[in-house]
Amino acid sequence: MNSFRLILPALVIALLLASFSSSTSCAAPPQAPPGPMKALVLTPYAQSQDQQPQKVTKYTLPPERYKKARDLAHIGLRFRLFGFLYGLAVLWLLLRWKSSARYRNIAEGASSVRFVQAAVFTILFFLTLDLLHFPLAIYRNSILREYGFSIQSWGWWFWDWTKGQLISLIPAVILTWILYAVIRKSPRRWWFYFWIASLPIALLLVFLQPLIVDPLFHKFEPLARKNPALTASLEKMAERAGQDIPPERMFWMGAGEKTTELNAYVTGFGASKRIVVWDTTIAKMTTPQITYVAGHEMGHYVLQHLPKGVAFGAALALFLFYLGFRSIGWILSRWGSNWGVRALDDWASLPALLILSSVFTFLASPIISTFTRYGEHQADQYGLEVTHVLTPDSGQVAAQAFQIFGDVDLDDPDPNAVQVFLFYSHPPTRDRIQFALTYDPWSAGRSGEFVN
Repeated sequence: MNSFRLILPALVIALLLASFSSSTSCAAPPQAPPGPMKALVLTPYAQSQDQQPQKVTKYTLPPERYKKARDLAHIGLRFRLFGFLYGLAVLWLLLRWKSSARYRNIAEGASSVRFVQAAVFTILFFLTLDLLHFPLAIYRNSILREYGFSIQSWGWWFWDWTKGQLISLIPAVILTWILYAVIRKSPRRWWFYFWIASLPIALLLVFLQPLIVDPLFHKFEPLARKNPALTASLEKMAERAGQDIPPERMFWMGAGEKTTELNAYVTGFGASKRIVVWDTTIAKMTTPQITYVAGHEMGHYVLQHLPKGVAFGAALALFLFYLGFRSIGWILSRWGSNWGVRALDDWASLPALLILSSVFTFLASPIISTFTRYGEHQADQYGLEVTHVLTPDSGQVAAQAFQIFGDVDLDDPDPNAVQVFLFYSHPPTRDRIQFALTYDPWSAGRSGEFVN
């Protein structure tokens, strides 16, 4: 488990930023457990640039892939629920066994400087968490390998996993130190002050990820060098969208050495904003299809989904922080002494805070999912509008792109409505294809809602 995602109480904000930034593609994510993604296998709906794309009328999968998609959806749901309960159990056991209290004693014995204590405690604590969650990570990757998503050797995967855990320790240490500093400074308002401090940190991480973190895991090259024709098409789309993303900010990413999945996205903001297209996407999609995908991603920026997501996530996070503040005192007064926790400002209380954070964030999943699904639907519509004059029959092109994404990622053709409501960050692929095929305000003499 990523320790940064555990320590960051602004998890809600980070999730929303991720939904509208670097971790979100035009495609709905696979319903398998997420993680690093067999050789590039051509599916019934894959085509090269010189092949005629197949006409799509609805989302369909061949019987064998249909069964795999349904099985994968069930595995993903069970893994999500089990992972949540397993995470709570691990945190509770670290309290029950007084492991966090022992790590506190080690940290306090190492130095009287609070930041040094924070570093020692956080590293010990989160490395323990990472090791205890490692079996889940192994299972997750084995599922991705079994279903044909991952082509990494186990050694290569383990190195990526290790890098991810080590990198996440940096923000974890900083956030832990800030959290306990504000708790000591203001025992009754710490939840508010820490909320304020977490906002710029979350934004900074989103800004830095494409510049520093992503290149540690994948190779990036200028898209113009790899595919000039696609670069020219994306330039026209960006110009029509009114966005300043010159060719030097368009990148080819070598994903095919690790995964069979597809993606193209706009990431970062300000000086770090860029368009990224995976090599797997270029191998399986035509230029018009990729242009639609990039148009969808551009929609997140033009429609201000990033600031809207920050505002929505910040408001929800503030409420969840307050709930944590109202709950943690009762929990520590009842069980704190049994866990060796002296008070809330004791480093050893961190697992208890994380239990509350995990529970409240899980309960807020339907709210977060509904919000992000709405934004994704708007981006789908924007992609159709921005490519309308650039691509003949843009609705069919978009439907073809969704069909390819769904087929490659084994997206569930018939997802359970409750599961969609609770956990889906994107509309189901069948609904997105139906919308792409039926959205046509121009035939009635009207213009698009977002792009004239």
